[in-house]
Amino acid sequence: MAIRTKVTDMLSIDWPIIQGGLAHLAYADLAAAVSNAGGLGQITAMSLPSDEALREEIHKVKQMTDRPYGVNFAIGQGYSSFEKRVNIAIEEKVPAISITGGNPKPVLDQVKGTGIKTLVLVAAKRQAIKAAELGADAVMVVGHEGGGHLGRDDIGTFVLTPEVVDAVDIPVIASGGISDGRGLMAALALGAEGIEMGTRFIATKECVHAHEHYKQALLKADEQSTVLIKKSLGQPARAIKNDWTDQILQLEEQEVGYEGLKDYISGNANKRYIYDGVESEGFGWAGQVAMRIQEVPTVQQFFTQIDDEVNKVQAKWNNS
Repeated sequence: MAIRTKVTDMLSIDWPIIQGGLAHLAYADLAAAVSNAGGLGQITAMSLPSDEALREEIHKVKQMTDRPYGVNFAIGQGYSSFEKRVNIAIEEKVPAISITGGNPKPVLDQVKGTGIKTLVLVAAKRQAIKAAELGADAVMVVGHEGGGHLGRDDIGTFVLTPEVVDAVDIPVIASGGISDGRGLMAALALGAEGIEMGTRFIATKECVHAHEHYKQALLKADEQSTVLIKKSLGQPARAIKNDWTDQILQLEEQEVGYEGLKDYISGNANKRYIYDGVESEGFGWAGQVAMRIQEVPTVQQFFTQIDDEVNKVQAKWNNS
């Protein structure tokens, strides 16, 4: 069974499930697996080493699936130029793109009239309203529970989602703190038309770039296992707590600013952990939902689990 919503209709997918952009991790293997399972898989554009590397990754996805997929553009994390990569997405007739981490207007303007569906990640109601005014096809609303870069307002998904649903007339996709079929059904009950998951997809077989130590850290996580870093820079982001993030927090308490933090919060430090598994010299993004992850299935097995959980929730509702 699958669930039909405005998001599944808009994206021509079976399940209203979007795989997050996952910097340095969301490439063809994972994206194609999610799309083949009935969701919308995505590849991350701005983590790739060159413009042509994006084109090559898109070609890989096309070889691995004939289902819709997306490309994520994280435009606000220190990248000076994204126009060429957006043009590549247009040239390759990518079905959908998501925009995270910055002002979406330039990208929305660039793809206007191409038929590409646009999803904009927001962390506040005002951002959602603005994205809708700018012409986004849908907004993805991330709450304080999420992994990676978040909003500054510390509002949880359970509160933020219905607030945005009531404020905009385009589909809303809930993100943050969601890891299974129960989370999907809860999001739909709040008025969302689908969900986005990031952390949960790291702990899958097809997330081949994530080191085993990273996946094991997710499996071992409890409610104390994630921490917010970069708050002193006005860029709060949630990561797995380890000695490296402890050092970052100590430096933030000393108010060293970006110059004092840059080597600790860099993409290289991130990759040392997620690629090489060197826990003492880097960090990995993760949402609070890590504590809900107990296994590393294939993506198809994960979707089968979601199907079973959705059926159980529906049966419970029908019998109540």
